[in-house]
Amino acid sequence: MKKTIEIKAERAQFVTMTDISYAQVDQWYGHCKKDLKLDLIYPEDHTKKRYPCIVWICGGAWLTINKSAHLAYLSKLALSGFVVASVEYRTSNEAFFPSQIQDVKAAIRYLKANAERYRINPKKFGVMGESAGGHLSSLAALTTAKKFDVGDNLNQSSTVQAACPWYPPANFNSFPLPPEEYGMAAPENLLLGCDPKKNPKAVKEANPVDYITKKAPPFLIIHGSDDHTVPHAQGNELHDALEAKGCDVTLITIKDADHADIRFFQDQVWDEIINFFTSVLK
Repeated sequence: MKKTIEIKAERAQFVTMTDISYAQVDQWYGHCKKDLKLDLIYPEDHTKKRYPCIVWICGGAWLTINKSAHLAYLSKLALSGFVVASVEYRTSNEAFFPSQIQDVKAAIRYLKANAERYRINPKKFGVMGESAGGHLSSLAALTTAKKFDVGDNLNQSSTVQAACPWYPPANFNSFPLPPEEYGMAAPENLLLGCDPKKNPKAVKEANPVDYITKKAPPFLIIHGSDDHTVPHAQGNELHDALEAKGCDVTLITIKDADHADIRFFQDQVWDEIINFFTSVLK
């Protein structure tokens, strides 16, 4: 059988590129350099159209990450009309905070500097991440201090226009004490390089809730009601602090869901995310 069909080109072709180097940072006590990389899904359609960009930040207790783990789901965002980048950042065994947020902001500046190449609208950026990535995406949306912008492309702004943190650590002052057997090996201790209870200055520097102003961009917070790793109270506290400043914020609670629960990867949740970013960035 032979068949001829006529196709009208109505949508862009989306291309995936992996392991794009966006910055170099010191490694091995400053003796070497390490490339930081990102994965990117972007459109090619031979037009001059620009698309909003969403930056995904992987979780893993600031100790381990896999930027490519959720590309299948991130492609749902791309096919809804976004450029999507998933970024690598230094983990806490490589560098203490604020290196992690400095890396995320460097990735945002790189993407803006290469906006024409990757078909990005540099004025339309969102951030999203899970757990440790939820913490960093919240900080990326809330912080404007120059100390967090270091490295290349400093002529570009790292500000974003929307944030969707999943189960984010929002306030280390109200975060539950780790089990005694963790000692200094608790993830938040390793991130800060100290015991948070004994170093309020370090905690304040890393606390998303301490950067909230009425100028914060719109937030969509997603948290499971039965989270045993980052308690639901953390997402609730971030919501209430934003709301108290008059900010645009919504908290979606997934009933009975635990940390990184499979329910976060159902279509209903991703439809909420797509609708949020579409309403804010388009």
